[in-house]
Amino acid sequence: MRKAYRILYKGATGEITEKKSRFIANFKPAASEEEALAFIEEMRKKYWDARHNCYAWIIGKKGEEKRCSDDGEPSQTAGKPMLDILEGEELVNVCVVVTRYFGGTLLGTGGLVRAYSGAVREGLKACTTLMVQPAKKVLLSTDYNGIGKLQYLLGQMEILTLDSQYTDQVALTILVPDEKEEKLENEIREATSGKAGYMELEEVFYSLFDKEVLIF
Repeated sequence: MRKAYRILYKGATGEITEKKSRFIANFKPAASEEEALAFIEEMRKKYWDARHNCYAWIIGKKGEEKRCSDDGEPSQTAGKPMLDILEGEELVNVCVVVTRYFGGTLLGTGGLVRAYSGAVREGLKACTTLMVQPAKKVLLSTDYNGIGKLQYLLGQMEILTLDSQYTDQVALTILVPDEKEEKLENEIREATSGKAGYMELEEVFYSLFDKEVLIF
């Protein structure tokens, strides 16, 4: 069974200060290891004068690829806590780099964990994330006598219509969430006495952002 997942759609920046050390978290969507590595390199060049540029990423619908780095900080005090925050948010296709400018005071292992975790949380507040749902594109066809019933049914079940064509018949391309598919087929068959055509076109994942349908 295909499952919904949560992605980083738009990255952002967040910053905290701990004992005069600055921790700057930069986020960017990443759908591959290559994209994540390119972003990390970009941050290293931007903050070339910083002592540490630690990172974490999670890639894949099920979070299949994960990696993190302490970049010179004591082991398990930066990258892993950053990764833990991303996992706790159940977020995928995301890369975060936390840059540290040392303020002259040692924070200790506990202090570093809190600071890197806190910077990630702060940055996430400004990011845009989306839930991505499994669905199918379906082509509905009917005569003009049946279109009213179909449109009413689609509205009742909150099914999105992507396209409509009116010729000798009416053809609607709709987006059917996986969990609604069986019920919708049955309802259409009953409402039109089996006269409406129902053809699956392709499996997709989708989300809504500012009333816009995004297909993944």
